[in-house]
Amino acid sequence: MNATHIHLILNHFPIIGTLIGVGILAYGLFKNNDVVKKIALTILAIMAIIAVPVYLTGEEAEETVEHFKGITKEIIHEHEELAEKAILVMAVLGALSLASIYAITKGLSFAKKITIITFIVSLITFGLFAKVGSLGGEIRHSEIRTNASNLS
Repeated sequence: MNATHIHLILNHFPIIGTLIGVGILAYGLFKNNDVVKKIALTILAIMAIIAVPVYLTGEEAEETVEHFKGITKEIIHEHEELAEKAILVMAVLGALSLASIYAITKGLSFAKKITIITFIVSLITFGLFAKVGSLGGEIRHSEIRTNASNLS
């Protein structure tokens, strides 16, 4: 197994896992259930960790496919540029998730506020990673490209 395989195996986790974390965190906030919130925040922190090898293996994945027919540098570049922004937002989400867990566990006065901020950042992060994933899918799946009808 090489870095390209790792990239392809792990790249769905930050998208799907973050969506699951967002849903569970929304429920925990709605029900004001600290246990549920901490479960969601732990999932989000784990997704931040998993996003690191996904990001780090992207360059080798690029080198694997950049010479394939139908793949342009523009498609890869757009995916790569957004991934660079998304990994930074994911790092912020991971840090906020850990800070929220700590604040909830210690019963700090700002626990609810930081958890709501974490929820908002998790929504942004999910949106970014969903777009990164879509752009990544377009690299090898020309049928989902915006201009797919022009490819025939």
